[in-house]
Amino acid sequence: MSSQLNVDTIVDKAGSGGTNVKIANTSVTVAEGGSATMNTVQGLCKAWANTSGGGTVAVDDSFNNASVTDNGAGDQTFAFTNNMNNSNYSCNAMTIENAVIVIIQILGQSSSNVNPKSHSTSASFDVIGKNYSVHGDLA
Repeated sequence: MSSQLNVDTIVDKAGSGGTNVKIANTSVTVAEGGSATMNTVQGLCKAWANTSGGGTVAVDDSFNNASVTDNGAGDQTFAFTNNMNNSNYSCNAMTIENAVIVIIQILGQSSSNVNPKSHSTSASFDVIGKNYSVHGDLA
């Protein structure tokens, strides 16, 4: 037997219809047709940023990203608005670059920031843009 819940509107407890309604359930699971399920809260991206600028970096769009510090060529530290639970999260970073092969090295990650650095084949390198995303548990 299965159950189904159909809802047109979720309204906060006070009935004001505010946009900051929170669903306090950390065990919401979904199935994708098979027998496996996934915890949707743990599967969400907790922070990301899209940057541009070869030299002076600018954050073009982001989520849970408070600021960026330029530490030198290719080296930026991204501070989170809301900290991660610890430093054991997963971080992915990629560069946006047209003509140079560039790699990303994560110099460090803490509960409050992540530090991806871009390198060309032999030296630190300012790229046209850099993207990062973080998956893990918020504090």
